[in-house]
Amino acid sequence: MAWRRAAGCLPALRGAASKEALFTDCCKRTYADFSVPPPGRNHLFVPGPVNIHDSVLRAMDRPGSNHRDPWFQPFFANVLEEVKMIFKTTKGKTLIFPSSGTGGWESSLQNCLSPGDKVVTFRYGQFSHLWVDQMQRLGLDVEVIDCRWGDGADEKKLEQILSADKQHKIKAVAVVHNETTTGVTSDIPQVRKVMDSLSHPALLLIDGVSSIGALDFRFDEWKVDVAVTGSQKALSLPTGLAVLAISDKALEAKKTAQLKRCYFDWDDWLNSFPNTPYTPIIPLLHGLEQSLALLKHEGFENVIARHHRLAEGTRRAAKAWGLELLVKDPRWNSDSLTVIQVPEGIDSGLIVKNAYAKYNLSIGVGLSKVAGKVFRIGHLGNSDEIMIASALAGTEMALNDVGVKVKFGSGVGAALEYWQSTSKPIKGRDDLLS
Repeated sequence: MAWRRAAGCLPALRGAASKEALFTDCCKRTYADFSVPPPGRNHLFVPGPVNIHDSVLRAMDRPGSNHRDPWFQPFFANVLEEVKMIFKTTKGKTLIFPSSGTGGWESSLQNCLSPGDKVVTFRYGQFSHLWVDQMQRLGLDVEVIDCRWGDGADEKKLEQILSADKQHKIKAVAVVHNETTTGVTSDIPQVRKVMDSLSHPALLLIDGVSSIGALDFRFDEWKVDVAVTGSQKALSLPTGLAVLAISDKALEAKKTAQLKRCYFDWDDWLNSFPNTPYTPIIPLLHGLEQSLALLKHEGFENVIARHHRLAEGTRRAAKAWGLELLVKDPRWNSDSLTVIQVPEGIDSGLIVKNAYAKYNLSIGVGLSKVAGKVFRIGHLGNSDEIMIASALAGTEMALNDVGVKVKFGSGVGAALEYWQSTSKPIKGRDDLLS
């Protein structure tokens, strides 16, 4: 099926007669066509990569240095300790791999499981599907609970499956917390409640790539065993770091896990602490240190609240445009991104192309099963109301460009009204209003 192909190729492949035709079409343009920047700036509002704070850029702008010199060990140990904040853990062990989040997925499976082990997981978007694909390629026995794309993890079906597993052959339950294809956030506390109600010993593995650092996530309280995030999402860094939190239960499972592993072997990294077994991406680690400092200064509960406010304003904008969200039950609403359906007969890819070609605005295409049917506005990481307002303004123009006649200012106005009515002074500037 076409939707099994790589996510990045899917929107273009829909209109291409073949891979060769797609390649020929792509090669009509060269990098030089895009190399001269237009006035202003690129307005980046995809759900990752995201906008990077100026102070983080400055933190990464430094000459090469040697991670075997004495300074690195206390530096790296401090970063590993500070990053526990975004997981809300004091018990978990943290690891940072030079990798994308996909490497973090692989690490979680390789270190906890053996060939043929049974895993239960959910599929409700392209990224949950890709994790299923990875599990199968690694030789695991995967039972997939397929859900509507626009819904979250079905806890009732999980309960049925775990109830029938009297011999506890299921070794892990894996959940994508925030599905970036569909704008859905699943209910991890309810998943844990089901597992606990049945006293099922399976590990709980969580993909938090587009949630951790932006949404409420409670590693210790929810008894998560492995949680994975990536640097290019809520941490507002370039791609290149996979950040993991690991429970004692997962570390114990590692002792008997038999899946082959090398680069992602936790033992190599744990035994090298407080250094690394392989060369780290030092500029990114400096950026991570600064990004965590910004989140800590803001106050992590305030970070979570900010993401909710930005998301709610965006959802109100979509409603004012007369467009529906892919998510139908508000229970599943994501505060990382909003996925908006387009009217029948409109190709959402044209909205995205117009936004980029005419307004230098980058918003997300629909992926896989929902390609051409939705577009995505990301509001996670280093973002505020005025930044999101610009994304909404550009989207209004792009919608009208393709024949979706929305009233100019309608969505922007709805969002501004909500944000203004719920706004508070920026931390440290409270006394300016007294």
